[in-house]
Amino acid sequence: MSERTTVRLPPDLIKRAKRKAAADGRTLTALIEDGLRRVLDERGAKRARPPVPVSTRSGELMPGIDLTDSAALQELEDLERFSAKP
Repeated sequence: MSERTTVRLPPDLIKRAKRKAAADGRTLTALIEDGLRRVLDERGAKRARPPVPVSTRSGELMPGIDLTDSAALQELEDLERFSAKP
């Protein structure tokens, strides 16, 4: 039996998730459930990953990087992790 819970997420992330779920023809709940399963089922969870680049060699921030937006930084890290080849 499923359990009901409350999750607080940034509005922009919810909008994107709802659009993705609709585009895939499934519910937001199914999208979140699949994402959680994917993260929790990862094998070798402590695998070393290269850091996500946020600055250039000269020390300047990469375009689009905002160090004050932790949600965007986490999303960037997640995108890097899920797009990496095993």
